[in-house]
Amino acid sequence: MNRFSFWKYGLILFVLGIGIIYSLPNLYPSKPAIQVAYTDSGKSADQSLLNQVNEILNSNQILFESTGLKENNIVAKFNSFEDQLAAKAALQKNLLDEAIVALNLEPSTPQWLRDIGAGPLKLGLDLSGGVHFLLEVDLENALDNRLESLLNEYRKKFRDKRINVESSKKDDKDIVFSFISDEDYNKALKIISEDNLIATGTSLYDLRPNAIRNLIRLAFSKQAIKELRDYAVGQNLMTLRNRVNELGVSEPIVQRQGSSRIVVELPGVQDTTAAKKIIGKTANLEFRLEADRNTSGLRKEEFSFQDERMGSAYLEKNIIVSGDRVTNAKSGFDESGFAQVNITLDMQGGRAMQKATNGNIGRRLGVLFVEQKNKSVLSLDENGNEVIKQSSYIEKKIISLATVQDVLGTVFRITGVGSPQQASELALLLRAGALAAPMKFVEERTVGPSLGKENIELGILSIIIGFLSVVAFMLFYYRWFGLAANIALLANVVLITGFMSLLGATLTLPGIAGIVLTIGMAVDANVLIFSRIREEFKAGLDPQTAINEGFSRAFVTIFDANVTTLIASLVLYTIGTGPIKGFAITLSIGILTSMFTAILGTRAIVNLMYGNKNIQELRV
Repeated sequence: MNRFSFWKYGLILFVLGIGIIYSLPNLYPSKPAIQVAYTDSGKSADQSLLNQVNEILNSNQILFESTGLKENNIVAKFNSFEDQLAAKAALQKNLLDEAIVALNLEPSTPQWLRDIGAGPLKLGLDLSGGVHFLLEVDLENALDNRLESLLNEYRKKFRDKRINVESSKKDDKDIVFSFISDEDYNKALKIISEDNLIATGTSLYDLRPNAIRNLIRLAFSKQAIKELRDYAVGQNLMTLRNRVNELGVSEPIVQRQGSSRIVVELPGVQDTTAAKKIIGKTANLEFRLEADRNTSGLRKEEFSFQDERMGSAYLEKNIIVSGDRVTNAKSGFDESGFAQVNITLDMQGGRAMQKATNGNIGRRLGVLFVEQKNKSVLSLDENGNEVIKQSSYIEKKIISLATVQDVLGTVFRITGVGSPQQASELALLLRAGALAAPMKFVEERTVGPSLGKENIELGILSIIIGFLSVVAFMLFYYRWFGLAANIALLANVVLITGFMSLLGATLTLPGIAGIVLTIGMAVDANVLIFSRIREEFKAGLDPQTAINEGFSRAFVTIFDANVTTLIASLVLYTIGTGPIKGFAITLSIGILTSMFTAILGTRAIVNLMYGNKNIQELRV
């Protein structure tokens, strides 16, 4: 009666074996390390940079375990976090804007485990540390860009309506139009007034017409500025979330702080240099036609090429399409084997591109890469100590200037984007979305694992105390049945660790609480089973039948209780963020493993103890 088929024992051993294998990497602690990469994404780390790193570390008498090339970065490993922090300060001081220096943790997992995809648990920011950014949306710049766009839009409208404009310019936070005649002035005022009424229920612009001088001055209303601010912060928030998702970061925190700031926390980041490159960039694209010789100086701008050998070119100020109209972007290669980026626009962007290129076949279309960069300088503080100060600036460079061979639509490609790596990074930035407004770093902090050491120690201590307390109680109260439950409980902890590692889930401090809760729930299932066995035995059933009936009748109760808890944890995961999700994931995995070990695992052990045996008395 109380016997399992060999395949059931095989299944239990197989699942337990998987759990043990994928739990093993957690026995190998990660090493404190530093990643160094060129700021220019087109350059890969080379022997020259490696020599620089070694020279800086040696000259500052900083002890390191090893340095070497890894993919596109230099990786330096250290024996202590103190040496790691000292090395970061020395490298930043000497390299400045030449390279990105980032703290990291290098796994020490044996190669055979890495070959099968086994790695240690990812720890949250509260346990292992990670990268913390505080970014501020540059609303002034966003407003200037909108005013510039509005100015170009009305220039085009007036041109199409044959309205003669004497002058048009942006004056601080206003746009000013001057007209040659009263007739032109009245026509223009009618167009702007109609747009103002259509745009919102109240008013989009603050209009200040001057009929005597044929002058129209307009600015965005307070309501429009508020809507612009909310849109810019909201769009940037969504874009940053998309970029984080593209990086494959587990359990990130990307949330708004105040009216114009955004917090980004990336726990358990392995490639911090890539994170800083992608998160830190405020890149966008602008598609503009090349200006011809007859174009007025007020309607064209000069830009240099990204490849400095190509010099510079003049582009029209009018922007046909910007990066916010890009719905997809993929890197690839053209017929000659050179890197390219395949662009897909939304319907509005496709129509604008079609309209612009329809009458301009044979002219050259420029692709302008707009990027916010930081400049670092060494200066002295009030105490005479050297500190690194940063300032941000906007850089616009031409990455492609190709002749329009045919009318372009929603799908086309851009060439001349540089190396395959540059093409891939540009595609990632475009695919993740354009920023509605530039951003600057207000705060940048890399949280070292030493800060979470106490949390880890206390968390592990709570698990050990909880586990030992439960083990002692079960042994005292249920004897041999308690021993079976304790073995299953140990297997449950191993399975939770193994499957969280296998799935790439992130363990946070609330997640540790979820493990402790799971331990209690796993034991609760066994308590229900053993109580039912005791009741059946006291009711007069023989021991073997009592064991069988106890497991069978308790199953429904255990299943119902665990399913309801699982539903609650799934709700938490769906609506929660950051640590809450970490708790929900741990709890969900713990529920599934506890059901497996409490029902199937405990039953297997009890069957080995009592199955096929003639027993007259049960001590349960």
